[in-house]
Amino acid sequence: MKWSELCIHTTNEAIEPISNILHEAGASGVVIEDVQELSKERETYMGEIYELNPEDYPEEGVYVKAYLPVNSFLGETVEAIKSAINQLLVYEIDLGHNNITISELNEEDWATSWKKYYKPVKISEKFTIIPTWEEYERVSSDEIIMELDPGMAFGTGTHPTTVLSIQAIEQYVQKDDVIIDVGTGSGVLSIAAILLGAKQSHAYDLDDIAVKSATNNAKLNKVDNQILAKQNNLLDYVDFQADMIVANILAEVIVRFTDQAYDCVKDGGYFITSGIIQNKRQEVKDELVKSGFEIVEINQMDDWTCIIARKPVHNR
Repeated sequence: MKWSELCIHTTNEAIEPISNILHEAGASGVVIEDVQELSKERETYMGEIYELNPEDYPEEGVYVKAYLPVNSFLGETVEAIKSAINQLLVYEIDLGHNNITISELNEEDWATSWKKYYKPVKISEKFTIIPTWEEYERVSSDEIIMELDPGMAFGTGTHPTTVLSIQAIEQYVQKDDVIIDVGTGSGVLSIAAILLGAKQSHAYDLDDIAVKSATNNAKLNKVDNQILAKQNNLLDYVDFQADMIVANILAEVIVRFTDQAYDCVKDGGYFITSGIIQNKRQEVKDELVKSGFEIVEINQMDDWTCIIARKPVHNR
């Protein structure tokens, strides 16, 4: 089968919204090539191998690449993608060069080639994420192994926003907590919470494919009886309170439901938000405080921010 590779030269800030646009347009996979990856210092004590080719990366900014089937609708699809990306300017998202190029390739060239870059990675004090096709031996007795088959659409669990979220969950989750995971994607945050002792996670995503991915990954980690994955828009129609809400999604989306999150978390419960680009941090923080949350902690990795907020305990 013939595929077209759509390459958008843009900014780190625009990665998430552009990726969403590409998924909605039917892209069978998205690849991020960030020039910062070439200079990043990496831990290699677990034997990870990093073989990055500078020719694959832009001199500045990032390439967001998507794969679309070559068919009679390709032209219209590409035009629709271009239009949707340009609409992001309305939300004051910096698109950088915003150059779009198209090239043709065969399915076998990309369908599995990305897997060679996905190796076991220790992402927090306790967690190591391993792909299902890799052999791995536990390094220490208290190490928690999470097995993932991310497919081409929902990430490997090693993006800074996900790592920050898992580190926050690791710090604040309590045994038998009930979690709500908003925008679950591959289900990685729900799985992490359950493996750390949470009793149940309600994993919501608007994308039905994400719900299926989360369900499959829950089964891989033998926690599917504790993760309730379903199609849902943010916290709409949620009529119960959780001990913790986690949301690794765009800042522009987070600020739309901070009031709902306040209502849906118990007194003393936590709202962990990630996916926040640095220049949106104050905006999210202000909305959280406005909704009634107390800011407990703010962590950063690369250009990304994770905010841990807490609902005060109200004396009755």
